[in-house]
Amino acid sequence: MSSPVLERKEDQVPAADLVANGKILSTAANRLGGLVPTDPSIGVEAIRRLYHENGYVWLKRFLDPEAVNAFRSWVFAHLARGGLLEAGSDPVLGRSSKTGPDKGQVDRILMSLVRSVAFEGFCAQPRLARFMDEFLSGISYLHKRKIMRFTQPGTTTATPAHYDLVYLRGGTTRLVTAWIPIGDTPVDMGGLVYLEGSHAIGVRMEEEFARKSRDLSAEERVSAFNRNMTEGGWVSKDLPDMAERFDTRWLIADYEAGDVVLHSPYMIHASTTNQSASNRIRLSTDIRYQNVDDEIDARWGNHWSLGDML
Repeated sequence: MSSPVLERKEDQVPAADLVANGKILSTAANRLGGLVPTDPSIGVEAIRRLYHENGYVWLKRFLDPEAVNAFRSWVFAHLARGGLLEAGSDPVLGRSSKTGPDKGQVDRILMSLVRSVAFEGFCAQPRLARFMDEFLSGISYLHKRKIMRFTQPGTTTATPAHYDLVYLRGGTTRLVTAWIPIGDTPVDMGGLVYLEGSHAIGVRMEEEFARKSRDLSAEERVSAFNRNMTEGGWVSKDLPDMAERFDTRWLIADYEAGDVVLHSPYMIHASTTNQSASNRIRLSTDIRYQNVDDEIDARWGNHWSLGDML
């Protein structure tokens, strides 16, 4: 029988300091570790068990790497029209332009791409759809609001630490996020980092929020920007402080095309700044699944729009 996880590599120390929101992540062994990969061939039951134990499961090469890279190339070929890519470079490489892109045009193109049949097909490819039916023990529902992000090197862009349920309180708590790196995403490109064991921390935070929010209106209670959530729903922008405060580690990874990470709606995660030495743009998507029979947050029944406050 296959082992439930692939052989663990030694916890890696990145070649350069990892930075998020101006803070450097500690490289101490008790504050930085490696995400543990899982072989998808072990079967859904074993994968589900690891997911509940750890708050995440990193499925290695779950999707066809060639198909993932082909989609990456298609996306960047369109975004290149806004000046995002280095002139004349292969779109699949995603090399960032040395001059600033036309942000307005790039944003318009991105909003068109997330509404496209091609993006819908990428997110609903048959292997992933069949797996989610099994994983959720029923018919899976893919939320219409699907996010695709790119992060250029040389910018300070990084997602502060949060757990996803703060944005999905209008429906079931039995949600699963799939984060998919669209192309190889080594640590220096700023992929997702996970706070080890934080799915339990997120549950406690949500219970505390519920106690504090009994007097809020129904509309304010489901909003991530209510008066009982700091920084508009973010847990914190200070990643090193969080590791110290909860006496745990940030888990990092060198992701490859074809990888899929599933994480709990309570699992605290963030991203770091893209410091790609080869000037490559990070591209990824995060999409949410649930059982179709569970209550669905109506706010997620629309396409993602920039600034939609979700």
